[in-house]
Amino acid sequence: MQPVKKFSSLLILLLAVLLAVACGGEASPTVTPIAPPLAAATAVSTPLTTNPTPTAAPTNTLPPPPTIPPAATSAPTSEPAAEGVSLLAAADFGTDRNPLTGELVADPAQLQRRPLAIKISNAPPSFVRPQAGLNSADWVFEHTAEGHITRFTLIMYGQEAELVGPIRSARLIDVELPAIYDAALVFSGASTGVNQRLNASDFESRIIRSADPGYFRTGEDKPFEHTLYGRPATFRQGLEAQGLNTPPDFNGLLTFTSQPPAGGEPASQVALDYEWEIVEWRYDEATGRYFRWAAGEPILDANTGEQVSAANVVVIAPFHVEDATICEQITNDVCTHLSVQIQLWGSGTGFILRDGQQYPVTWHREGRNDLLTFTAADGSPFPLQIGNSWVQLVPTWYDDPVSVTE
Repeated sequence: MQPVKKFSSLLILLLAVLLAVACGGEASPTVTPIAPPLAAATAVSTPLTTNPTPTAAPTNTLPPPPTIPPAATSAPTSEPAAEGVSLLAAADFGTDRNPLTGELVADPAQLQRRPLAIKISNAPPSFVRPQAGLNSADWVFEHTAEGHITRFTLIMYGQEAELVGPIRSARLIDVELPAIYDAALVFSGASTGVNQRLNASDFESRIIRSADPGYFRTGEDKPFEHTLYGRPATFRQGLEAQGLNTPPDFNGLLTFTSQPPAGGEPASQVALDYEWEIVEWRYDEATGRYFRWAAGEPILDANTGEQVSAANVVVIAPFHVEDATICEQITNDVCTHLSVQIQLWGSGTGFILRDGQQYPVTWHREGRNDLLTFTAADGSPFPLQIGNSWVQLVPTWYDDPVSVTE
């Protein structure tokens, strides 16, 4: 594979300084693994820059294999890929379309409940893969935890999985994501500093802790921390008992089209080097979806045995800043890894892959409770493909981490 454009930290910071000086449809989710690696192709490129200046932590107004039987999932109803389906305004969604994916749901009551932000482990692979529930999430955010290993936060709303896991501890990014999606947080615990931030958050009443109903241990012969799973239906029952399983108030609007927008460049594959492993998304023209690989192996959902796939892959690099007040790992009484604050507020540039095409975008989140949204080069809302989305959060200190091929 010939690397596209590789995005260095130095270039990112230089672009940020220049900016400051200047001022300022629908595809069925049926999946099949794509066996052979893609052949090398002509490189294409899109600049990836961060929000210009790291800022203080945001306030409420932001300036600043488990052995588990296959689970039946509540899949969205499929509909024909009508020519030119566009969902560009709130009225286009009606009462039976998921505003996070643009998909029709089997029962509109599914949209009258609280989203769940669920923390899922991704390392070490031999203990945690295949994870359960990845293909049931509307959005998945992948981020570095400490060192270079990554972890996921699933936003589960329009669909449901019977089981999710393995569930692991929260990080500072999880102080932001439940606010963005008006979600309840499902996690196994957190460091003292992160717990303090969560307990002081505006969604503290919606935190579902590991002692609450819905969590269980598998009893597998592996390290204890990798054996915690959960049942989303039981989590929602707990929210219901507290009067908190209510419809979300999404502050913002995502737009969708079933047809590829103009202005894209061919992009059949993206590789992201997180240094501990390389994550790949490979486009399959037959399904119109990108399929996930890591360390050269297809990544599966344990609930179904299907390969993980996405209608949209979002690659952005908000500022990553170590928080000197929070230690995530202590070895021999010495802090070896500080907590990393991923500053997912303000705006920055990146790109989105959909329909085998790459599109430059600007991401936006101006207020704490605003949805993460995207605009095209001309400033108009960028339309996502109808379906689920994965967000790859790229650390700003990585050199040359991203490559795309036609």
